[in-house]
Amino acid sequence: MVSSFSSTGAPAGAADELVIGGRRFRSRLMTGTGKYPSIETMQASVAASACEIVTVAVRRVQGQAAGHVGLMEAIDWSRIWMLPNTAGCATAEEAVRVARLGRELARLAGQEDNTFVKLEVIPDSRHLLPDPIGTLEAAEQLVKEGFTVLPYINADPLLARRLEEAGCATVMPLGSPIGSGQGIRNAANIALIIENASVPVVVDAGLGVPSEAAQAMEMGADALLINSAIAMAGDPPAMARAMALATEAGRAAFHAGRLPVRGEASPSSPSQGRVGA
Repeated sequence: MVSSFSSTGAPAGAADELVIGGRRFRSRLMTGTGKYPSIETMQASVAASACEIVTVAVRRVQGQAAGHVGLMEAIDWSRIWMLPNTAGCATAEEAVRVARLGRELARLAGQEDNTFVKLEVIPDSRHLLPDPIGTLEAAEQLVKEGFTVLPYINADPLLARRLEEAGCATVMPLGSPIGSGQGIRNAANIALIIENASVPVVVDAGLGVPSEAAQAMEMGADALLINSAIAMAGDPPAMARAMALATEAGRAAFHAGRLPVRGEASPSSPSQGRVGA
């Protein structure tokens, strides 16, 4: 099958493109492959989202974990760009090793030039919060090895800057803990990251409903990564479509520029030329 990506990774005719590591994408919504009730539901949801980047947990695929058997064959990798992730890694060393396996996984899918990796270093199995020190250590090593690194982090503006300086292609601050559906609990810090970043900012984790997706995009985020809110919805394909629409709406609103917040009312109709009593 002919790939929908150009030699630079750009879908033909794209406008307002998302650019990561020199590759260009029309969709600003990334989705995942975990937690779905079935492979068929995952396939329908990916299609409904119109996403072009999908994360794959390397360890779960290689270990044939429940829900991941047959995953590699279930997605059309000529149309979807694989984002291998290092989920399940507790140390920088583990994450680097799994990232290398992820690069080979992408090659097996026919994406010979895919160097992308979603970097996760999470030693805390209860709260699933990323380790900032381990993440920075792993990112520095992976950048040296030629990876296009997309690090998952707490909403820490200083860490985001350090990761950008280390050569990461994006920063991916969490809105709230993974799978919590709490929405954006770190809006002030995420706003600072967006204000100061020169690489795309991808809000990842915690978004539960489309209004929260729109909120993140209205703030100026460049993209979103949403998995649990779609996979665990009552109707995952319908939620995937709703998240796609919210992402587009939020991006359009950001470009349009919002009404300034005022401390008092301001009439929407002109006060001049009114008919007298």
